[in-house]
Amino acid sequence: MINIQEVTKQFKDKKKYVTALKYVSFEVKQGEVLGLLGENGAGKTTLLRTIATLLDPTTGQVQVGGFNTVKQPAEIQKQIGVLFGSETGLYDRMTARENLEYFAMLYGLGKHETKVRIDELSKMFGMRDYLNRKVGGFSKGMRQKVAIARTIIHNPSIILFDEPTTGLDITSSNVFRQLIHQLKREGKTIIFSSHIVEEVSMLCDAVAMIHKGELVYHGSLEQLYEQEGSRDLNYIFMSKLVRSGDDYAI
Repeated sequence: MINIQEVTKQFKDKKKYVTALKYVSFEVKQGEVLGLLGENGAGKTTLLRTIATLLDPTTGQVQVGGFNTVKQPAEIQKQIGVLFGSETGLYDRMTARENLEYFAMLYGLGKHETKVRIDELSKMFGMRDYLNRKVGGFSKGMRQKVAIARTIIHNPSIILFDEPTTGLDITSSNVFRQLIHQLKREGKTIIFSSHIVEEVSMLCDAVAMIHKGELVYHGSLEQLYEQEGSRDLNYIFMSKLVRSGDDYAI
């Protein structure tokens, strides 16, 4: 479903180049939930933006649903839903409902289908009380819930979440986790990055660990636990950073 082949990404910073990704390769199967783990600056968001066709790889290639991200971005954009960290993509002067209606229109949904989807999502995320209020006055958690609804309003087959539970309270975070389980039952392919290791261990089939732009592990969680002789994902991740040459206390 998602095939990443020897992807390198460099950015020019003044007179020098900074390498954000270094020859990253792995696959995400259809219907799989993959957790992307790494510290801030490890390259997680750069990788997600590359998969989402927002960045072109410097070298290597990415295929999503059989389409190349550089040569066929429009075909990929029809299939995916994307949420990047604090970039909610919402319009402050519009109500939550108007935002969702606008994005539904962009994806070609009809009026009836849009209404049904908004009703479903507002019930799921507990947004009914503020659905007709302007987004500009929302708390961070309220905005995040509307942004997640915006991401999946068109029922995409592939979903990319970058730190999706940022700003959510405990109840809303649990709703999000239930959503992931539901999307998985529907056969969706999901990649989400998170700093919450417990979230990854609870929700994901597989994990990709990135450190300083390099892939240090990709595979199923069960294979990882067996290899490491432990089911403590936080300990395993920190151990791999130590083995990669960094001096962390564990």
